[in-house]
Amino acid sequence: MNEPIKNRYDFVYLYDVKDGNPNGDPDQANLPRADAENQEGLVTDVCIKRKVRNYVMLKYEQKSPYDIFIRQGNILGKDISDTKVENEDKKEKQDIMKDRQKNLCEKYYDIRTFGAVLAIGEKPSGTLRGPVQFTFSRSEDRIYQAEHSITRCAVATENEAKAQEKREHASTFGRKSTVPYALYRMHGFISAVDAVKTGFSEGDLELLWESLLNAFEHDRAAARGEMNPRKLIVFKHSNHLGNARSGELFERIVIEKKADLPRGWADYMVSINKSNLPSGIELLEKL
Repeated sequence: MNEPIKNRYDFVYLYDVKDGNPNGDPDQANLPRADAENQEGLVTDVCIKRKVRNYVMLKYEQKSPYDIFIRQGNILGKDISDTKVENEDKKEKQDIMKDRQKNLCEKYYDIRTFGAVLAIGEKPSGTLRGPVQFTFSRSEDRIYQAEHSITRCAVATENEAKAQEKREHASTFGRKSTVPYALYRMHGFISAVDAVKTGFSEGDLELLWESLLNAFEHDRAAARGEMNPRKLIVFKHSNHLGNARSGELFERIVIEKKADLPRGWADYMVSINKSNLPSGIELLEKL
């Protein structure tokens, strides 16, 4: 494995959606998630992590060291228990757990990146906090949760077919929810201190940037409409602890509306204050 990263990073990720549902809420009939008080749109951190995982799975086809631990159908407890530890019968329980964590980190990209709860299965192995953390994404403006009725001319059962013949109903009805347009902003944090614990390397970091820039390309669906990354702005610190507080760095990125009712990326202006950066901070624009 490569050496863990030695620098702290903070970043801002902007992406938008048009006529789609970026992250439906199953507790609200799959409506686009929104802040109940001000109706700004929300997308969970888990949603974006899923897209990162999916991209890495597509690129590396679940091959170590870029396999994905959290994936559809995977039996997590069995995976943990099946992880081999050399000379396990001669080691203390705590050492066995550390070795199992190390082996899982070497195999799975998402454990190295986001961490994992490993305290499950026949051989529970504690918890690992990953070096990469995302906030919820929040839209720059209020969103409108549009609901659309949809119909299907085909039927699912013979009873439905007979009902149609009797003109009891003409077709099968359903509903779809979308956001007409929204620009979302997510903040991210990468800890060099936690990277040492999981082995998150420079190569892993470059793959994370690549995954965020391609997160929506292989995740197309009618329900999600058009989703596109718009900006990925990274603040690189010169050491592992950091040279400035993340909140002060994020305030340097200001988004302003150029239209009363934005309906596209061109209706916003993003300005980045690059002057008088704190000593030891390097600003990188990945997009």
